[in-house]
Amino acid sequence: MSMFSQILRVHQWIYEHTDGLLGHKLLFGNPTLLLRTTGRRSGVQRTNGLTYARDGDAYLVVASKGGSDKPPAWLLNLEADPNCEIQVGRRRYAVTARPTLPDDPDYARRWDLVNQNNHDRYREYQTKTTRPIALVELRPKPLS
Repeated sequence: MSMFSQILRVHQWIYEHTDGLLGHKLLFGNPTLLLRTTGRRSGVQRTNGLTYARDGDAYLVVASKGGSDKPPAWLLNLEADPNCEIQVGRRRYAVTARPTLPDDPDYARRWDLVNQNNHDRYREYQTKTTRPIALVELRPKPLS
């Protein structure tokens, strides 16, 4: 495991164990949310700390997995069940996830937004894989 991966794990642990009091901003100032999905095979709740960008009321996260040829497990979980939860700082939201690929009309504009928030790291990751990296729109559900 790389040093960067270890730092991300510690960051997520702090975020979770302080209930968002600490952790909304990553070390480099990147805004971070906690994505809670249900495992598609296990049924167990999984949590991932992810940097995000905003587009109106939607939160955007990137299924890059560091440029791996395989998508992250959380994306597969969202494809199986798009209803999930995010935590932004201390606030929690029920959201609906919608993965998008480069053929989506909003993808290019949103790709620029997420890269601006993450020091163009996703552009670098895309060069490492032939898989198109999905952007995921997380849209809060209306209050009922």
